[in-house]
Amino acid sequence: MGMTLAERILARAAGRDRVSAGEFVVAKIDRALLHDIFAARVFDLLVDVGVDDVFDPDRTIVVVDHLVPAPSAGAAALHKTIREHVSRLGITNFYDAGAGICHQLMPEQGHVRPGELIVGTDSHTTTHGALGAGGTGIGSSDMVYALATGRIWMRVPETIRFEFTGDLAPGVTWKDVILYIAGRFGADVAQYKAMEFAGPAVANADMSSRLTVSNMAVELGAKFGLFEADEITDAYLRDHGGEGTEPFGPDPDASYEAVHKIDLSDLTPQVAMPSEVDRVGPVEDIEGLPIHQAFIGSCTNGRIEDLRAAAEVLEGQQVAPGVRLIVSPASRGVLQEAMDTGVLKTLIDAGASVLAPGCGPCFGGHGGLLGPGERCIGTHNRNFIGRMGSAEAEIYLASPATVAASALAGSIADPREEAANG
Repeated sequence: MGMTLAERILARAAGRDRVSAGEFVVAKIDRALLHDIFAARVFDLLVDVGVDDVFDPDRTIVVVDHLVPAPSAGAAALHKTIREHVSRLGITNFYDAGAGICHQLMPEQGHVRPGELIVGTDSHTTTHGALGAGGTGIGSSDMVYALATGRIWMRVPETIRFEFTGDLAPGVTWKDVILYIAGRFGADVAQYKAMEFAGPAVANADMSSRLTVSNMAVELGAKFGLFEADEITDAYLRDHGGEGTEPFGPDPDASYEAVHKIDLSDLTPQVAMPSEVDRVGPVEDIEGLPIHQAFIGSCTNGRIEDLRAAAEVLEGQQVAPGVRLIVSPASRGVLQEAMDTGVLKTLIDAGASVLAPGCGPCFGGHGGLLGPGERCIGTHNRNFIGRMGSAEAEIYLASPATVAASALAGSIADPREEAANG
């Protein structure tokens, strides 16, 4: 019996010929990722347990991205502590405030390779499964152990395979696909399981789309959200790091807990409604609901492809009165490309406020907070109560095109209608 993609990754990490779902393994990690919310605490704990270095300073990546720019004296002090630890430990891959979001910088800067095992102090580390890597979030104490030893104890997850056929209609994106899966199967469908995304339709999904899908796999409980490495992966890696890859995927005779076949041909734009990511329906079901804020950004949809999709909707038009449109590029590189290509000008001309590269309103730490009774539609990954400020605010999740169309209308809108009117 062959192995799934998750099993192949963990067999490699454990130094074994094969592993099976349900086994417990001690796995060697390839990369450790920390961001500013947890990094100082993790490094302080390392000191407390008497560890003076990390397993590999070149394979440890630290990013200041959630509290950017520092919104308080406490956040500034936290960042100062992180910088001191990074210098003391000789960590070479440090991205300070304004460089971007960790899950954008990791692949963009060549820190992700197919088949690798990546652990991070952020649940959305599943993002890196888009490149055929096993990315997963861990807690602070587990990260202390991982940094000290270069290893982690892990249960090999069962795998659910999603096979996609058909072509997405104009105005429909892979963000709509993952929202649809959440609505159809529920937020706990992949609890401590791996999700494999495959089928002929995947060949048409660019890396930006794959990163979006893998990012939100954790919203369905997944340990990993995996695409096999193919020609698209090879091309992306050559553009971001200089070295391509051979194909890397599951064995043809791998065994799955379940296989779901999904035809994308009839899918329409989807929206997740408050306050659960799996409370999802077609945009036409809630079209016309007034909004106060629209947000384009986050590690889910803050890439140049996302900003460009929004700009195509917004071009030559103005955001509706009473609506705040906030854009937060996922990295400085994305911001630079948006400037160079005119995308940023289109967004600003339409009335957008552009924040420094980082997590922005998604995290709810400072910029773009909502007041009581306010309603936001955004491209981020979570719409929990209180996520963006007031517990009495409402958060809707959608694609960049849907968010942009809604900003123009002043209410939740179908991007296909905007395209038809344009």
